[in-house]
Amino acid sequence: MRGNMDMMAVEPGDPIQYQLPLGEHRLHLNPYLGKELHFRYSGEIFCCNCGRKTKKSFNQGYCFPCFRKLAECDACILRPEQCHFHLGTCRDDDFAANHCFRPHYVYVANSSGLKVGITREVNLPTRWIDQGASQALPILKVANRRMSGLLEVEIKNHMSDKTNWRALLQGEPEPLDLCAIRDELMPKLQAKMEAMRHQFPGELLEEVEASGPETFQYPILEYPKKISSFNLDKDPDFGGTLIGIKGQYLLFDTGVINIRKYTSYFVEYAV
Repeated sequence: MRGNMDMMAVEPGDPIQYQLPLGEHRLHLNPYLGKELHFRYSGEIFCCNCGRKTKKSFNQGYCFPCFRKLAECDACILRPEQCHFHLGTCRDDDFAANHCFRPHYVYVANSSGLKVGITREVNLPTRWIDQGASQALPILKVANRRMSGLLEVEIKNHMSDKTNWRALLQGEPEPLDLCAIRDELMPKLQAKMEAMRHQFPGELLEEVEASGPETFQYPILEYPKKISSFNLDKDPDFGGTLIGIKGQYLLFDTGVINIRKYTSYFVEYAV
């Protein structure tokens, strides 16, 4: 089996089920826990949008021309508070309508520790799983991406928006009372929320009354004793005994690899 790698497809379960896309094929990974898997990168990268062969991957899978022109590669995707659609400078109005002007959630999660994040409604719970969260709780629902980004910036005054990937792969985090954290946080957001209601009159902005967080169990036999990551640009071979899968990471007894980082890399595998 060979083809361009893509982000692993996930299916909620106990534990979560993972499939690794390789071109037109999908490799169900859970049955290989405890077995050896070996992969080899061919040295070729093909743009995930246009299929053009490229020497370097930009923004996790794009060639440079696509990176420069596509709305999904704009800086506002990483910093949604910088959305510039209202200024008339969006790269693609259709993309904005389908991606940005959809209901979004602001959430708190426990991955390598407490963090805040945002995601489209249609991406739940996949977004949480891709981040390797053990717990997640939506706290606000808003009309669009820009609004969620502005709220996330405000909440970053009280907690991180980052995941420590090394801590994520070293073990399970201590459980957190996310409902209590939400209840403590909400009064601190009231002034910002009121200002946004004036800034975006009539737009959806509401608190989410979730009774408790969602929890996730990942297929892990054991955590690596030492965290070392494979670098396909330096060594095309990666694999070993598969000991776990978490977020978008494959955990081998020989090292770990972030599949998202190597989107569009052409690889082949052998059991």
